Amino acid sequence: MTAVTRFWPLLCGTQRYEKTLSTRGTGAGVIIEAPILAYLVETANGRILYDVGCDYRKLSEPALRAQWYGNPAFPFGPPEVTAADRLPARLARLGLDVRDIDCVVCGHLHFDHGGGLHEFAHAEVHVHRAELQAMREQADEAYFRDDFAHGAHWCEHAGEATLAAGVQLIETPGHTAGHMSLLIELPEGKPVLLCGDAADLQENLDAEIAPGLCWRERTDLALASIRKLKRIGAESGAELWPNHDMAFFRARDTFPVARR
Repeated sequence: MTAVTRFWPLLCGTQRYEKTLSTRGTGAGVIIEAPILAYLVETANGRILYDVGCDYRKLSEPALRAQWYGNPAFPFGPPEVTAADRLPARLARLGLDVRDIDCVVCGHLHFDHGGGLHEFAHAEVHVHRAELQAMREQADEAYFRDDFAHGAHWCEHAGEATLAAGVQLIETPGHTAGHMSLLIELPEGKPVLLCGDAADLQENLDAEIAPGLCWRERTDLALASIRKLKRIGAESGAELWPNHDMAFFRARDTFPVARR
């Protein structure tokens, strides 16, 4: 029996970039608009947030925007986060405050997934041990060390884990060293398997294409994780949710109406 009562995808901004950043070796010259997402999972025992979006302060304050995004790592520009897209505003429209979140899961710690952690200093932050190490080593330019300067309450995992009945962390390394996806058993209908950046687009899943950025160029790990997600989906009947696919998200965006 699942403990999950409700589930919402939350749009926390958008970013335009060349498709090659999502599909390794294909999509040159094609600019896509990708959603930046967080996901709220309400259970009988508390509320879980999977990912927390960007640190919007680094976008709204000109000096910080120039410091963090005014460099060659962002040739297509920084993300766009409106006031309504800020995670506290999204939660407020659901009648919630950031302190109503009991724990956070960071599928990985790139700036667009872990940047909002400053809002959740009160909560445990679940992350894979290898991911935390990669962040501390600044394994690539998408880790912003400043995003973690506030001192999060880390809850490290060395492998897969169950957070609550019906909520399971799934190891899916490749895009990053310790990437984790999340399998959610809903009270009705198919389970949802949040792929995170193991699969940005539906195309990553359908054609088994690795993400553009792979930890230490380990495309083999990335492809193995895509196949693992597809296998779990087939075995569990779960719908796989790619993380940066705007068309996929728009077809399932029920905010602020809850999926029940």
